[in-house]
Amino acid sequence: MALKIDMLRGFAAVARTGNLRDAAEILGRTPSAVSMMLSQFEDHLGERLFETDRKNKLTPLGEFVLEQSEAEVQHFDNTVRTITGFANATLGHVRIATVPSVAGTIIPQVMSLRAEAYANVSIELRDMDSRSILHELSRGRVDIGIATKSGNVSGMESLPLLSDRFFVLFDPAHPFAQSDTPVDWGDLQDVRLIANSLSEIINSEASRALHAKSRLMAHNITSIIAMVHAGCGVTLLPEIAVKSVRSSGLLVRPLADTSAKRDIHLLRKADTELSPAARQFEKDILAIVETMSETGLVP
Repeated sequence: MALKIDMLRGFAAVARTGNLRDAAEILGRTPSAVSMMLSQFEDHLGERLFETDRKNKLTPLGEFVLEQSEAEVQHFDNTVRTITGFANATLGHVRIATVPSVAGTIIPQVMSLRAEAYANVSIELRDMDSRSILHELSRGRVDIGIATKSGNVSGMESLPLLSDRFFVLFDPAHPFAQSDTPVDWGDLQDVRLIANSLSEIINSEASRALHAKSRLMAHNITSIIAMVHAGCGVTLLPEIAVKSVRSSGLLVRPLADTSAKRDIHLLRKADTELSPAARQFEKDILAIVETMSETGLVP
């Protein structure tokens, strides 16, 4: 007969309570069932575990078996809790790569509203440009990506997350500060443009021409803001990115071309199964974006 964890658990309960009746109540079994289990245990060992039938005093073997049984039961219970927690998404490791504007707006909302649920989940967040996000996903170095995607990307599954239009960002001393009306492409012809990896995705002839003659290019939001502050020029940023820098003291006007938008997608590698925690985080991102869209916090 093979020893089972229930047999070790039952013996430990009897040894600690000193009688079958109390142990049976703890175990949710009848005293006769517990007694039979102990008899089978002793038959397997070929030695007695208790000195008397009253079960209130252990033999030397019983003392040793109790120590080993409790250690094994505790280890088993911890293992079961860990496995169950991983399956229920309350334990695990989630790796997320996202564009900076989402990292500074949507992800904090997920973490804030679901803080208790993710208390024991290790979450690794990286902010980077869309090209780098796709690269990291393809290499299996992140579980979830949130990035700008144009057309089909081989080996990726994607869900549309949101779409935000572009705004012109400028210093309060700039002539654009004299009006709050939308800015036409023609208004930007004689203005120094600070190009960036976000504005480069605008798919219009006017935008491509404007970017082609730009002699300033920045990829990092901090660098972009610093250059605009320094009067180096104006830049184009999507709405969420603009909201994340509103406290910088810079001013914004909408771009008149409403077709100039950035489409952000939730991405994952097509041939890879997400862990339960990563799947839950993905669901929470979608739910938070829907809620924030309803309240106007995101487009």
